[in-house]
Amino acid sequence: MINQHSDNLLNLQLKKTSVEDYKFGWFDWFCLWYPPGWLILFNRHWQHYHKDPDGWNWLEYGLFLIPCGFYLALFIRWLRLGCRSPRRQIGEFDPNYQKAFRDEIIAPIVKYYFRGELHKIENLPQTGSMIVTMNHAGMCFPWDFLTLGYLLSKARGWLVQPIAGVSLFDHHWIAWWLPPGWSKVLGGVRAELNDFKTVMQERKILLYAPEGLRGPRKGWVKRYQLERFDLSFLQLSQRYQISILPVVCIGNENLHPWTLNIRKLQRLFNLPFLPISPLMPLFILFPSMGVWAMRSRLRYFIQPLCTTELDGEETKRAEGYRKAQQLREKLQSQINQLLSLKIKSEQQVQKT
Repeated sequence: MINQHSDNLLNLQLKKTSVEDYKFGWFDWFCLWYPPGWLILFNRHWQHYHKDPDGWNWLEYGLFLIPCGFYLALFIRWLRLGCRSPRRQIGEFDPNYQKAFRDEIIAPIVKYYFRGELHKIENLPQTGSMIVTMNHAGMCFPWDFLTLGYLLSKARGWLVQPIAGVSLFDHHWIAWWLPPGWSKVLGGVRAELNDFKTVMQERKILLYAPEGLRGPRKGWVKRYQLERFDLSFLQLSQRYQISILPVVCIGNENLHPWTLNIRKLQRLFNLPFLPISPLMPLFILFPSMGVWAMRSRLRYFIQPLCTTELDGEETKRAEGYRKAQQLREKLQSQINQLLSLKIKSEQQVQKT
């Protein structure tokens, strides 16, 4: 089994730490089922394993839970820090913490809230590095990515590193919401060519959205339509001789339903996307809900491995673009078939 030795090593390293495992207690369950509390879950878990004097405290957590209390908590924290922003730290990927966060926070969320399921597991390889590609949607925090990473780790013991938009690392709002270096420590890889190449050279398992930000940005109307695929993952797959594992997700379109993206507002606030929906009044009252998503059933259908062979340096880019769109059409066909089966199943349930 891939990474079995490294997973055993991680277990030994975690046992050596002087910090006891994080226990998911009654307050955590409350935060799970009360949407403004999700940001508390992330920060409390981080503070259990890391010293974070600039982080949120209990008074501020309590304010998260009342309408507009987040704004007061933000002001109190700003005063407490001497009228400055939290210190930014450049973290490094920590497999130990990724495993702890996965088992202690992500596990109950995936099991009881998103009800994540892996289908066609027979298509999962046992060994080897690869690029796992997935249709990305939801116009919200990337829960479809985190859920798939968790399910793959449980099925094969893999350490999966997702490609993440640069804004998830650098945006000044992130410095206030999430712990310093949080995305990098959990294994996030910046969506930049140099970082992409580094991970490929290390022969790791990378989770990649070929649609890029066009996926979650497309909104509710086009929720089942795949956008144009980038070709960088195909080129790097060819260069480093790494297979591609396509995955189709059904259910991630419901993570933030009825949304549309207003590009002018998105650019004004320098955000990757700005979801406008009937839920927006709640987000204005409770900004800590920014990492929350609607309850959904996330089902992942594993497709057979595919390899890329691009002939000739001069035609490589044009051929790569063609192959990327061929893969998009193939996955679009799979999505259409799965949706058709879902509709038929729902109709049969209604008849009975």
